Amino acid sequence: MHELKVEPLTAEAFAEFGAVIAAEAACKVFAINQGTTQRYHALARVDLVGGHAAISIARAQPFALPQTISMLERHPLGSQAFIPLNGTRWVVVVAASPEATPRAFLADRGQGVQYHRGTWHHPLIALDPGGDFLIVDRIGDGDNCEEVRLEQRWVIASL
Repeated sequence: MHELKVEPLTAEAFAEFGAVIAAEAACKVFAINQGTTQRYHALARVDLVGGHAAISIARAQPFALPQTISMLERHPLGSQAFIPLNGTRWVVVVAASPEATPRAFLADRGQGVQYHRGTWHHPLIALDPGGDFLIVDRIGDGDNCEEVRLEQRWVIASL
């Protein structure tokens, strides 16, 4: 088994796989609601093939490290976003392909991600209790979830 080092989640480091959803990642910020609110505009765009966008909530149980990574999934018909609602820290694991070395990112409190359509990723790895996540993804006809077992297993031993 090979160890994955956990990297800080930044927009630049994650760009190949999707978008970081956090105020500091915004390219455009402007006032709305008569100046009482700052809008961090278009942090990610929903990308769909057919179907329509849905907003859901997932309640994740916290994982303890070490955590073994032995599978990945992807959604070929739509992007998928995960946004923590309670400041939960979580680990984002992505890969260019099932044969490529995965990358692991620590999504600190308040950071969400949107995976590009077709990006290989591991299911949610919440680190803290109270892990409610807002999910924005595609629902509709067609097979939008592919899973693969990895030939090489990886482990996240520590942060």
